Amino acid sequence: MEHAPTWLLNSVIYLSAAVIVVPLSRALGLGAIIGYLAAGMAIGPWGLALVNNVDDILHFAEFGVVLMLFLVGLELEPRRLWALRRPIFGWGSAQVLGCAAVLTAVAMAAGVSWTVALVAGLGLALSSTAIALQVLQERNQMRTASGQTAFSILLFQDMAAIPILALLPLLAGLNGGAAGAATGTGDASHWLEALRVLAIIAAVVLGGRLLLRPALRWIANSDTPEIFTAAALLLVVGIAALMQSLGLSMALGAFLAGVLLAESEYRRALETDIEPFKGLLLGLFFIAVGMSIDFGVLLGAPGVMAAIVLGFLLVKLALIWGLARAAGLPFQERPVFALLLAQGGEFAFVVFQAAAGSKLLTPEAASLLNGAVAVSMLLSPLLLVAVDRLLLPRWANGNAPALEEISEPQDAPVIMAGFGRYGQIVGRTLLAQGIPVTVLDHNAEMIEAARTFGYRVFYGDATRLDLLRTAGAAHARVLVVAVDDVEQSLEIVDLAREHFAHLTIVARARDVTHWHGLRDRGVTLVQRELFESSLVSTRSVLELLGQTPAEALDAVNRFREHNLQLADQIYPHYKDNDKLIATVRQGREQLEAQMAAERRARQQPVAADSAAAPAARLPPSG
Repeated sequence: MEHAPTWLLNSVIYLSAAVIVVPLSRALGLGAIIGYLAAGMAIGPWGLALVNNVDDILHFAEFGVVLMLFLVGLELEPRRLWALRRPIFGWGSAQVLGCAAVLTAVAMAAGVSWTVALVAGLGLALSSTAIALQVLQERNQMRTASGQTAFSILLFQDMAAIPILALLPLLAGLNGGAAGAATGTGDASHWLEALRVLAIIAAVVLGGRLLLRPALRWIANSDTPEIFTAAALLLVVGIAALMQSLGLSMALGAFLAGVLLAESEYRRALETDIEPFKGLLLGLFFIAVGMSIDFGVLLGAPGVMAAIVLGFLLVKLALIWGLARAAGLPFQERPVFALLLAQGGEFAFVVFQAAAGSKLLTPEAASLLNGAVAVSMLLSPLLLVAVDRLLLPRWANGNAPALEEISEPQDAPVIMAGFGRYGQIVGRTLLAQGIPVTVLDHNAEMIEAARTFGYRVFYGDATRLDLLRTAGAAHARVLVVAVDDVEQSLEIVDLAREHFAHLTIVARARDVTHWHGLRDRGVTLVQRELFESSLVSTRSVLELLGQTPAEALDAVNRFREHNLQLADQIYPHYKDNDKLIATVRQGREQLEAQMAAERRARQQPVAADSAAAPAARLPPSG
C-alpha cells in the first residue's frame, strides 16, 4: 500500500473505522452519531494517528451538511416556509440573541474582555444543524411541534452566521483601536456589496423558478440516469459555491435551492439520488469532528475546559427550556429539544477560526473554544441516550391529568389489560353484548378520552399483583392481554399464571417472536395483531386482479389454515435456526404445490366445457 494514492488510503481508513465502530455503537444502544465521533477519535491525531489533515477533511465533509439542508428544503414548499416565518425570526432570534447575551455576560463576569466574551458568546450560541436534524429525522420528529420549532431556530442560526462573521472585522478594529472613521467611499462600497448580494440571491430565486425545471426536464428526457444524478449534484455544488463566493452560507444556499424545487415533479428523483451522498458525507463530517477534538488542550487545562463546556451547556439548557415553555411545546418533547439546541455547532468552528485570523482570539483561546464545542457535540448524543433511558419513561404522562389507581374491588368476568387500538375493539364488542369488562390502563390521557365516551376504564398497571387482585382476578374467568409492549405483556402473563391459574388468557401478539414467548408460557389463544387485517387486504387484491370473491376467499382461508399449522410446526424448533428455516421452506413449498394443483383443477373443467360447447350446438344425427 506504500505506493497507493493518499485518497485511497484515507478512504480505506474512514470506511473501515465507520464499518467497525458504528454498528458496535448501535448494538450498544448509543446510536450512529456517537459511533462516528468515536471512530474519528480513534483514527485521529490523538488516537492511532492514521489521519492528520483534520481541517481539510472537516471542510470537505461540511458538504454533507449542505446536502442535508438541500434535502430538507425539498420537503418545504415555499408557502409552508412562509408559514414558518414567525418561528424562524421570532424563536430563532430569541434563542441566538438571548443565549449570546447571557453567555457574554457570564464570560465578562469571569474576567474575560468584552470582545473575547462577545465572540465566544456568539459562537457558542449556535447549535449543530447536522446532529440536531439527523436526530430529529431518526426519531420521526421533524413534523412535530418541537421538530418544527427546532428546525426554525436552526435555520435562523444558519442565517445569523453571516452577520456574525461580518461583525468580526469591526470588533477587531475596535479591539485594536486602529479602525479609523469610515469614508464616504467605504460606505458606498459596503452598500454596493450588499446590493450585489441581494441581486445574486434574487437571481437564484428567479432563475430557480424559470430555468431549473426546464433544465431538469431536458436532462431527464435524455434517459441517462447517471447524468441526472450528476445534474442534481452539480445543482447543489454550484449554488453552494456561488453563495460561498459571496461570503454567504453554503448550507443556506443549498436550502434555498431545495425550497425552489419543493414543488417540482423531480423532487423525489432528486431526493433518491442525493440521499446516499448525504448519508456518507454526514458520517464523514462526524468522523472529522471526532478527529478535531484537541485532547492536548483538554489535558493541558482540564478544569477550564470542563468549566466552559458545563457552563455554556447549562446556560443554554436553561434558556432553551424557557423558550420551549414559552412556545408551548409538549412537556415530553422539551428535554430532547433543549439538548439538541444546547450543544455547540459546526459554524462555531468557522466563527472561532475567523476570530483567530482577525486577532480577536489567541490561538490557545480558539483551540480551547473549538475543543469545548467538539466535546459538547460528543456529549449531546450520550446525554440523549441517558434522557431516553432514565428521564422520558418517567415523564411519559407528564402534564397528563392525575388519576387515582383502581381501589374498589371489581367482579366483572373479564379483565382487560390495555385499552389502545386493539383493546378498544375487543372491549367495545363485549360491552355491546352486555358483558361487563374491567379495563386497566396506565395512560392517563387515553383514560380521560375513553371516559368521555362513557367507557369504564381504570387507571392501573396490570403488572402489579395488588391491582390485579383489586380488579377481580381471583373471581374473573378471562384475562385479555391487549398491551402493545412485549415485555410488559409477558410480565402480565407470568403474574397471572403464578397467582391466578384459573384464568383463561387471551393475548395479543405483536409479532411471531412475541407469539413464541406467549406459547412458552402456555397461552394458546393468541392472535397476531396484523394477521387477519393483512388477509382481508390480500383478499381485496386478489379480487382486483380478476379472481371471483369465492376464489379469493378460498385462497385466503387456505393460507390462513396453512400459516396457523406452520406456526404450530415451527414452534418446537424456533430456537434452532437451521431447523426453523428448513421447516419454513418445506411448508412454503407444500403450500405453493397445493395451490398450483388447485388452480389446475379449476382450469380443467373450464377447458372441458369450452371444448364441449361447439358439439352441443350441432344438430342431432339421424
